[in-house]
Amino acid sequence: MSPDPELSPRRAARAEAERLATAALAQVPPPAPTRRQLREAAAASTVAVDAGAGAARGSWRRLPEVVAALPPHRRRRLAVVAGAAVAVVLGVAVAIGAAAGSARDIAASASVDDTVSAAVAGPPAVPDDGLPIPQVAAVAATATPCDDPAFTAALAQGDDTAAIAAAGGGSAFRTAVASGLAPCVSLSDPDREWLVVNKQRPLEPLDYYPGDLVMPSNVRALEQSALRAAPAEALTAMVRAAADAGAGEIGYLSAFRSYSTQQSTYAGRVAVGGVAEADRESARPGFSEHQTGKAVDIVPCSGSCGTLDDVAASRQGEWVREHAWEFGFITRYAEGREDYSGYEPEAWHLRYIGPELAQAYHDGGYTTLEEFFGLPAAPTY
Repeated sequence: MSPDPELSPRRAARAEAERLATAALAQVPPPAPTRRQLREAAAASTVAVDAGAGAARGSWRRLPEVVAALPPHRRRRLAVVAGAAVAVVLGVAVAIGAAAGSARDIAASASVDDTVSAAVAGPPAVPDDGLPIPQVAAVAATATPCDDPAFTAALAQGDDTAAIAAAGGGSAFRTAVASGLAPCVSLSDPDREWLVVNKQRPLEPLDYYPGDLVMPSNVRALEQSALRAAPAEALTAMVRAAADAGAGEIGYLSAFRSYSTQQSTYAGRVAVGGVAEADRESARPGFSEHQTGKAVDIVPCSGSCGTLDDVAASRQGEWVREHAWEFGFITRYAEGREDYSGYEPEAWHLRYIGPELAQAYHDGGYTTLEEFFGLPAAPTY
């Protein structure tokens, strides 16, 4: 083929150098584009294609007349160049489209790479010694006195001393009852030493009458008034101990009072001071500890006996405050506890709850039977 007359030797040399450089570049693959470069290329290609398309639309209509004005050899060369250009444009378009698509795909997938990686990786490997096994320790159910056959048998037999011993003693018994761990123990049973009677807890039945009343032996009684067997025996022992200790003689004014007797007693108080005052000094019938046969009103005696009001300041009263618990008695209505018990202080009113419970009461520093057994206050009816 003869050289193109339009190409000078200098142009030919330059063209050949460009051809060789292009061939060399074609043999060395360009470095892989980064994700950022691909995203920028995709955005730039969109702008470039839009701009090129606008320019082509402006000059396309003039192309036929421009080609017709060229000499024959120029038209031939233009055809060759045009074909190559079309191929290049098509290739570039395809490359740009591919790059733009790849950039979009990369951008779309970038946000889920971490999730995909985690899913592909799967759960962490199991150690050679296996996964740890949770240790579940068996917890034994809390033992209660009611689960003990010895305790329930003592209750069924009416043996309060044996029941308290089976529970672990007076303090353990009190704790079990106050915490609700001994539901088989009734604080309303009038035959039990642990009975609680107050303005919110009447006797059941209201006209309850104990069956084992006896007169305490060797104790001065100002009226014919009995006690149940256990407290009667305890009162005899306490009176003898007080005399032996040089505290003087202790007598008593009143012990058991029946429902009908309490009706008369309470009515007499109301007649003197009215209902409100009577309720501070005397229990209504069916709500009195005297009706249980476990309460006694003591008096100091020295030749003759004094009154109830003389007890607090007497030697006998002082000794009783210190030692009555040793014989199973507590001072039921203590100083300063009217808001809880509902009654004004009565240094003379002793209530028998048995030596085991009385010791727990004393050792625990309790001043009301309600608090001792975890019961609410009962200041009013």
